[in-house]
Amino acid sequence: MKILLVDDHPMTVDGYLSALTKDKSVLFAPVFTKAYDCEQAYNIILAAVDEGQPFNLVIMDEGLPQYGAKGIKSGSDLAQFVNKIMPNCKIIMITAHTEVLLIYNITKNIHPNGLVIKNEITPDNLLEIVREVIKGNQYQSPMVKNCIQEIWKKELMIEDYNRQILFYLSKGFKIKDIEQTMAISSSAVQKRILKMKKAFGISDETGLVKEAFRLGFI
Repeated sequence: MKILLVDDHPMTVDGYLSALTKDKSVLFAPVFTKAYDCEQAYNIILAAVDEGQPFNLVIMDEGLPQYGAKGIKSGSDLAQFVNKIMPNCKIIMITAHTEVLLIYNITKNIHPNGLVIKNEITPDNLLEIVREVIKGNQYQSPMVKNCIQEIWKKELMIEDYNRQILFYLSKGFKIKDIEQTMAISSSAVQKRILKMKKAFGISDETGLVKEAFRLGFI
């Protein structure tokens, strides 16, 4: 298995390598390559493809020094290059930033197989993350999940229909009443309520209305 480790701190790269070689049962015959910026990683990836030996896994930091000549300004741009040139390669992205929009843009535009906040990584859980990704599973760290849930809530609440449904629920309307008032089907109302419950982590409609009030959505 060919693995590329990319971070602009050599000690971090060495730490990842040490963690990934601690348990021989996780990776089969791993061959590691290191890179410390977008330009170096770009050239290594291009050479690997030209040689017919693409990487199986890339673990990269989002905040990498850019490669201006190729328009690669960050790890996100590099990941998009990997997706294009090595479509079968799995990507685990690591970021030190917890801004909700950054996390959301990474998941929406890049679809990495794994996404984790840097300070959540330990030698043990890095192995588990890699194990999950190799098995074909998607991995999102707890902080990443929280960020995505926050933006999902906001996206749902941008829709006027959803806010209207919550408003009518707060006034004691039943599903049938909402259907007639808003001129949309009962199934459409129920689907929207179900999505909002999932986004807010609420199991009942009363709790959903209370949480929406608390957060200022209605």
